[in-house]
Amino acid sequence: MAKKTLKPAKNKPVKKHRTKPVAKTVKKSKPDEYGAKQITVLEGLDPVRKRPGMYIGSTGIEGLHHLVWEVVDNAIDEAMAGFCNQVTLTLLPDNKVTVEDNGRGIPVDIHKQFKVSALELVLTKLHAGGKFGEGGYKVSGGLHGVGVSVVNALSVWLRAEVKRDGKLWAQEYKRGKSLKKVKAVGKAAGTGTKITFQPDPQIFKIIDFNWDHILDHLRQQAYLTKAVKITVRDERNRATRQKYSFYFEGGIASFVKHLNTNRNAKHETIFYFSKTVEGVDMEVSFQYTDEFKETVFSFANNIYNPEGGTHLVGFRTSLTRVLNSFARKNNFLKEKDDNLSGEDVREGLTAVISIKVKDPQFEGQTKAKLGNPEVRTAVESAFGDALAIFLEEHPKDAEGILEKCLLASRARQAAKAARDTVIRKGALEGLALPGKLADCASRDPSESELFIVEGDSAGGSAKQGRSREFQAILPLRGKILNVERARLDKMLANNEVKSLVVAMGTNIGEQFDISRLRYHHIVIMTDADVDGAHIRTLLLTLFYRYFPELIKLGHLFIAQPPLYRVQVGKTFHYAYSDDEKEKILKEFAKPVIKKSRKQENKKTRKTETAPEAEEEAGEEEFKAVIQRYKGLGEMNPEQLWETTMNPENRMMKVVSIEDAERADRTFDILMGSEVEPRKRFIQTHAKAVKNLDI
Repeated sequence: MAKKTLKPAKNKPVKKHRTKPVAKTVKKSKPDEYGAKQITVLEGLDPVRKRPGMYIGSTGIEGLHHLVWEVVDNAIDEAMAGFCNQVTLTLLPDNKVTVEDNGRGIPVDIHKQFKVSALELVLTKLHAGGKFGEGGYKVSGGLHGVGVSVVNALSVWLRAEVKRDGKLWAQEYKRGKSLKKVKAVGKAAGTGTKITFQPDPQIFKIIDFNWDHILDHLRQQAYLTKAVKITVRDERNRATRQKYSFYFEGGIASFVKHLNTNRNAKHETIFYFSKTVEGVDMEVSFQYTDEFKETVFSFANNIYNPEGGTHLVGFRTSLTRVLNSFARKNNFLKEKDDNLSGEDVREGLTAVISIKVKDPQFEGQTKAKLGNPEVRTAVESAFGDALAIFLEEHPKDAEGILEKCLLASRARQAAKAARDTVIRKGALEGLALPGKLADCASRDPSESELFIVEGDSAGGSAKQGRSREFQAILPLRGKILNVERARLDKMLANNEVKSLVVAMGTNIGEQFDISRLRYHHIVIMTDADVDGAHIRTLLLTLFYRYFPELIKLGHLFIAQPPLYRVQVGKTFHYAYSDDEKEKILKEFAKPVIKKSRKQENKKTRKTETAPEAEEEAGEEEFKAVIQRYKGLGEMNPEQLWETTMNPENRMMKVVSIEDAERADRTFDILMGSEVEPRKRFIQTHAKAVKNLDI
C-alpha cells in the first residue's frame, strides 16, 4: 500500500478577519488579442519538456521510473521479436541508469527523408521508430514510438552506443539536443544497444530510483518473456553493491507458481498453453488454491492491463462455459443443480493471461484496458479447446478444480441468503443504517466523510468534535474479522463488518455498486498504538479484498492523529512524530539557551560549549510539559477536531495500490493462514523497528 498526504478541502465555518484594503497600482493592458502571433509551435522534443505529464504520467516518482520502463521496453521488444536474449540494467552514481541489450542495435545509417542518422532520428523525433512500418517489429510494447525520445527529452544528459557492422557507434545528447553527429568510436563484436541517461533535475524534483520497485518490474518482464536473461545491478554505492539475474524457462507458468508460493494448491499440475491464432500470440496459465479471492494478471505485449480487456473477457467466458460443460458431463452437477456462476469458477483462481498482437488498441493513455475485439474471439476459442483437453487428460486435477468451484457455489448461495437477511433486517430498522452510526446532515456524497473510529470512547469524542454538517462517525467495537481467512457469509455474520457495509451503502460482492457510495471520503481513524495498528490493518485487508474500487478511485484515507502535545508556559504545539517533538523542543529552547550563555559568560568570563550551556539552561529556565497520546479517547473533542478532523489543520494519507502483485503477496503473508512466511517477514523487518508501544 502506498500512501500520500492529502487534505480534502472541506471545513467548519471559520471567522473571517477584516483587513484594510491595500492600494495597488494596476497597469492597464491592451484588450486581449488573438492573431497569428499568439500561435506557438513547439518543435522537436519541446512539447515533451513543456508538458511531461502527457507522456510519462507525472513528474513524481512514478514518472521517474517510467523513463526506465521506456528504455527497458525497447530491449524487451527486441527479445519478443526473437533477436535478443540478454538485457542488463545498471543503476550508477549521480542518478545515471544504463540499459543494454544484445539485440540488432538501432540503425545508424542516414535516413533518406530526414538526412540524419536513424539513431539520431529515433532519439530526437516523436513517433519515429521501427514500430509503424512493415518489417521492424511484429509486436511491441512501445506503440507510439515516443519512448526513448521522451527519455532523451527529459534527461539532462544521454549517451547512446550501438554495436553494428563490427563497429561501436556513439552519440551524446543534452536535454534532447544532439551534441555531435553519430560516429564510430571503436571496434565491436556482435550487435546491441546501450542507453545511458541522467534524469533532468529541472523536470524531476526528487530523483531517487527504488531498487525493489525496479526489481519487481523486471522480474515480471522476465516471467513474460521466457528464456530471456534479465540482469539488474545496483552500483550507486560501492559498499552496498548488489546484483540479481532472472531467467525463467517456464514463462508465465513459473509466474503462477511464484504467485502461489504461500498458498495451498487444490491441484498439482499448473495449467499452461501457448498458441497463435490469426496473428494473436497467446499464453494462459492458472492454478486453483484454497483462497477465497481471485488473483488474475492480464498483459498485452508485456504491458500490464489492470482493468483487463477483451483478452480477460474471452478467458473468463471460456473458463465458465468449459467447467460447466465438464461438470455436467461427469456428474459433478446434477440435473436439478444450477450452473456454476462466473464468481464460483474464479474463487481461489490464480491466473496469468499474456497476449501479443501486432496492433493493440488500448483504452486510455495508461494502456489499462485492451480493446481489440478479435483478441476475445481468439482467446475464447483456443483457451476453451485447450482447457477441455487438460480436464480430460488430468482427471485428478480436474476433480480438485471442480470440488473448489462447487464449494464456492454453496458458499455463494449461503452468503446471498445472509446478505439478503442483512438488507431486509436493515430496512426494518430505518433507512438500512446501523444504530451506532452518527450520520452527517449532508446528502451529497462528494462532500461527506465517514470516520471509522476505534471504540466507544474515541467515538464519543469524535461525535462531539466533528462537523455534523459533513462528517459521520461509525465506532467499531473491538477488532473486526480477518477477512483474509473468511468467506462472505461468515463476514456478513460479523456485526462490525455488517455495520460498515450497510453504512457505506455500496453493498458487497456481486451486488457491489460504487454509484451508491454515501461518502466519498472514508477515513480510518485508530489509536497510535499496537492495537490501533492491528485494527487499521484488518480494515485495510477488508477494503483491499472486497472494496478495491474505493481504493482505486481515491476514497480511502488514514487519519494521522498527533502523538504528543508539547507545552511550555501558555504556548503549546502538537507533534506527529518523535522527530517533530524533538524539533519543537529545540525551537522552545533556542532563546533560553542564548540568554543563558550570555549570562554565564559574564559571570565566569569563560567560553562554554553549546551542550553544557543547553543543559544548564534546560535545568534552570526551560521546562516543557509533554503529553503522550496513546488513544484518541485521551483527547477532548476540541483537541480531536483541531488536530485530526479539521480539514484546515489535519494530515491524512490517501491509500493507493502502486503494485498489485506486491500488495497481494504482502496481504497473503501478513493476514493469511500460513504462519511460517509471516514469521520470516517479522524476523527480516524486526531490525527496522526502533521501539514498540506495548
